[in-house]
Amino acid sequence: MSSYRQILEQRPGQPASDGAGVNLIRVFAEQGVPRFDPFLMLDEFGSANPDDYVAGFPSHPHRGFETITYMLEGRMRHEDHLGNQGLLENGGVQWMTAARGIIHSEMPEQEEGVMRGFQIWLNLPAKDKMGDPGYRDFDSAEIPRVRTAAGVQALVIAGRFDDGQVHQPGAVQRPHTEPHIFDLELPANGQVAPLLADGLRVMLYVYEGEVQVNGNPVGKGRLVRLSDTGVLELASASGARVLLLAGRPLGEPIVQYGPFVMNSREEIEQALRDYRDGRLAS
Repeated sequence: MSSYRQILEQRPGQPASDGAGVNLIRVFAEQGVPRFDPFLMLDEFGSANPDDYVAGFPSHPHRGFETITYMLEGRMRHEDHLGNQGLLENGGVQWMTAARGIIHSEMPEQEEGVMRGFQIWLNLPAKDKMGDPGYRDFDSAEIPRVRTAAGVQALVIAGRFDDGQVHQPGAVQRPHTEPHIFDLELPANGQVAPLLADGLRVMLYVYEGEVQVNGNPVGKGRLVRLSDTGVLELASASGARVLLLAGRPLGEPIVQYGPFVMNSREEIEQALRDYRDGRLAS
């Protein structure tokens, strides 16, 4: 019998503001980010007050990583310098590879109602940081959903969901970072034990209800970081929703300056020069 993955850290998200004044919860970012490798950031946004989101994220650059935006509720328009346009709606996912450079905007297409979802930053290996940028929109019907024998619904955004009975590849696969991104909805008295390979860095964020993580209670709004080996079992007495992130650590230096994530200070300085001189997105 394998041992459980140990809880290494449990922490709440912190209120923050980004873009043109969008209020959100910053679950993790920048400070101590190597322990979340290959993930760089997790933000939760959610409000029915348009003052919290209507200003959106006007045109801005990125280099060196990928962004994943998962929309639970609301409408957000993406536009970038490559000519890509996409409307992110309920249940949809936007996967953008900044690589050597992309300049984009993300603007709400609503003036009232709930805007709710997550943004994740996923690192790229050094050899891919100056590769070609790319963008893909997935509407909700393109994201695989499965229901386990115990009634747990899993939305499989990336990687492969496997509980020993149900096997489902996700919408996106990445060979180097091996991201697994699942939205797990546990009913009352539901439980699930997703199989995750040893060596993957595993985190989960409880955004509704309360769960037992290997027997330890974790409440709403808390992130749990787990050890890289062992079994993971989740259960909920009253029902919960959990965003699960797992990935293969790159083990490379992480140097970040705002929207640029590279491997050295010199590469960051080059990114700043490129942006200043109009070459970042060329």
